[in-house]
Amino acid sequence: MPLVANTPVEKMTGPYPRRWFALVVLCLSLLIVVMANTSLIVAAPDMTKDLQLSSSDLQWVIDGYTVPYAALMLVLGSIGDKYSRRGALVTGLLIFAGGAVMGSQVDRTDLVITARAVMGVGAAVVMPATLSLLVAIFPKRERARAITAWTATSGLAIAVGPLLAGWLLRDHAWGSTFLINVPIAVVAVLGAFLLVPPSKAADMGRIDYVGGLLSMVSVGSLVYAIIEGPHFGWGTGPVTAAVVSGVGLVAFVLWELKHPSPMLDVRKFRLRPFSSSMIAVLFFFFGAFGSLYYSTQFLQFVLGYDPLQTGVRLLPLAGAVFVGAAVTGRLTPKLGVKAMVVPGMLIGTVAVFLLTRVDQGSAYTDFLPTLLMLGFSIGLSVSPATDTIMGSFPESELGVGGGANDTSLELGGSLGIAILGSLLATAYKDKLGDLVGGHLPAAALDSAKESVGAGLAVAEQVAKTPSGGPQQAQALVDAVHESFAHGVAQTSLVGGIIMAAGTVIVLAVLPGRKAGGKHRQETAKEAEKVAGKERAEIA
Repeated sequence: MPLVANTPVEKMTGPYPRRWFALVVLCLSLLIVVMANTSLIVAAPDMTKDLQLSSSDLQWVIDGYTVPYAALMLVLGSIGDKYSRRGALVTGLLIFAGGAVMGSQVDRTDLVITARAVMGVGAAVVMPATLSLLVAIFPKRERARAITAWTATSGLAIAVGPLLAGWLLRDHAWGSTFLINVPIAVVAVLGAFLLVPPSKAADMGRIDYVGGLLSMVSVGSLVYAIIEGPHFGWGTGPVTAAVVSGVGLVAFVLWELKHPSPMLDVRKFRLRPFSSSMIAVLFFFFGAFGSLYYSTQFLQFVLGYDPLQTGVRLLPLAGAVFVGAAVTGRLTPKLGVKAMVVPGMLIGTVAVFLLTRVDQGSAYTDFLPTLLMLGFSIGLSVSPATDTIMGSFPESELGVGGGANDTSLELGGSLGIAILGSLLATAYKDKLGDLVGGHLPAAALDSAKESVGAGLAVAEQVAKTPSGGPQQAQALVDAVHESFAHGVAQTSLVGGIIMAAGTVIVLAVLPGRKAGGKHRQETAKEAEKVAGKERAEIA
């Protein structure tokens, strides 16, 4: 067997012999894409102090990655399908690593956001490529196991990112957290050439660039509105973005319905397994990223853990993901997708509701059940849902399928951080105003209301002033902690209700095992029909 994998998947007469080693490369690539978000969460306090970030700045440092990531995945997945899935993977990794190096060197807020956006573009190339290559390389009988490993990697990254970032932050500045990704990206690029075979869609027609542009405008505008509107107020910008997103979505649907080779065949949303699986992935990551966003802040700002201690305390989530993945690997073939996805969503919903008990006196043990249950629910359910989504696409559209799945994932995470983060900020601000409104100067109160970190910074200043002192400073610290705990509890109530609504929708829409088998047969017929049409066009 040659050292470099040069034989295209399409020309192989049997399964690729080194496919499980190739899966390691794909999972490494996925690992850094997810870690780019989770590692930044524990670096946020240091970054806020050093760059003097406002809550708006911090939100955009986090979500500057999200907008290009979510908006570009469909079209970049399609381009990878047509020209080279492995080439897309390598190109995306290099772009991603370049953005990470830039982020580690800059010291201005706008440049950090730019670096994060560059990383987001790279991630939008990498993420669908990993999933489309996985499906192309593995035969159908092994595909579910491979997707389970891919899903478990996402859960691992959620916990490992903060752990590695916390370890670096003990001795280095926040810029070092960007560099976590670079050596892994280099290893993944080398591994891609050595272990991942070339692959592209056979006889794929012209790319629907108009549909791609409309999807970019629609998704990008929607994510922008989601970030800006709930968190910073529905001014001209967010409202305009929401309108543009709505108009763009309508135009996208109409265009795709008429186009002979659509970017995404929107008729697939009539298929209950596909649409309900997309909804399930979205809601899972809504709950996971939203609750993780404010839980890590509580661990750091209220309980006083440093970044490394915080990262260590998130590890149970990763362990629970692997347990859930092991369970779903055994039970899904026997019980079907619905028997895994719906209980998983129910467990995830209960996990978020448990955080409504948080108060000023809460300890890490109050967060541990939520971490364990969220991790288990992700491991149990996301893999079958992803397998269903990818099984809805013919071989020529695997990149589009990966893009659709990953857009749902990223959109869910964006919604979780933006909506729940906004609710948290509002509840914290209102409660703090009630507690200390008459005891602080207006300017100091406004600063303290910005965020829990800002409130603690104001308390430090109060301790140094002649009119304040340690006693008043401690009273403000207690008020900040109480307000933030109140915000976590109130936000978790809303988040749990939203998760519960998603669970009910999936329960109603996702068909049982018998209907799922019928769906797979229909999908196979559809794929053969598409392939026959393409062969006729070429002839």
